[in-house]
Amino acid sequence: MNKILLVFFGLFLSLQTNAQLLNEIGLFVGGSNYSGDIGNELYVFPNRIAGGLIYKRNLNSRFSARASYSYLPIADKDANSFNSVRKDRDYSFSNTLQELAVGIEFNYFDYDVMSRYNGFSPYIFVEFATFHYNVATSATDDTISYGGKIAYAIPFGLGYKSKITDTLGYALELNVRYTFEDDLDYNNKEIDNLGFGNPNTNDWYFFTGVSLTYSFGRPPCFSPR
Repeated sequence: MNKILLVFFGLFLSLQTNAQLLNEIGLFVGGSNYSGDIGNELYVFPNRIAGGLIYKRNLNSRFSARASYSYLPIADKDANSFNSVRKDRDYSFSNTLQELAVGIEFNYFDYDVMSRYNGFSPYIFVEFATFHYNVATSATDDTISYGGKIAYAIPFGLGYKSKITDTLGYALELNVRYTFEDDLDYNNKEIDNLGFGNPNTNDWYFFTGVSLTYSFGRPPCFSPR
């Protein structure tokens, strides 16, 4: 048992002493889209401008904890579909998602903005997110009433990051969100004339874009290269 504890303690020390600059903060901008019961069946097809803020805590040159706020407009219409049934139906919608997410990021290569040789890497990540959006709450012949809702999603994706200077870096990223909801497009099977699509599939939403981050904060026992 003592040997196991020593191993974990050694790994913890390694994470601390081998870390690059500890913190990254930045912004990202790109395109967002959704995939569900209305519009284009393509998963990645950005059609709205989206953006947000991101913070990363570098645990070592391979792993980082990350947190983000995202502002993600989504919209689509059946006229964009390849499906003749959807084209004939001719529904459309727009919604806005505001998301908070936390997760972990793994670099394929050692990454350190202060290093001459380790200044780039592909990476993957997985997160847990909560988001706010609008849903249809009631309907009459002439009007639909809307309300806010908070739900959860599992974001995951991949990217490529590279340094610009010893404190600045950029990343290209594809972020895919699987939700536990089927009403991002105002689908509501409890309201007459608002229940449509496949009841056995949930909605997805996506972000594709670029981020710019600033790194700061030296780890304990830092020694300049």
